[in-house]
Amino acid sequence: MIRMSRHQFECSVQVRDLPEQTDPEQGVWAWAYTIRVVNRGEIAAQLIARRWLIEDESGHREEVRGLGVVGQQPLLQPGEQHEYTSWVQLRAPRGTMQGSFHCMSADAEAFDAQIPPFMLGEAPTLH
Repeated sequence: MIRMSRHQFECSVQVRDLPEQTDPEQGVWAWAYTIRVVNRGEIAAQLIARRWLIEDESGHREEVRGLGVVGQQPLLQPGEQHEYTSWVQLRAPRGTMQGSFHCMSADAEAFDAQIPPFMLGEAPTLH
């Protein structure tokens, strides 16, 4: 029998470009990203903080940390989900983001939910 973890948030990402916030002449490219967090565990848990690692193709790296997501610290019961949209600007036409959410379960155990790496911008093409 497969047993679910008591503490497990599953994260997925969708990305779209933001042409209204992009200005290549000024060296600025922008994307919106929508994150969906689903509580796949057996117990309620709250998303407390976020950590992002952002890197553009020029090699510029940035780490972003903060409480909650877009001003919220959602409490998710087993099976519940939370979705939010935010955005990011880079200094190059392509980059990547990855990160984690720091969470606290209803039984007072801390855990991190990983956000898999995702691309910002079109993948390079081979000729």
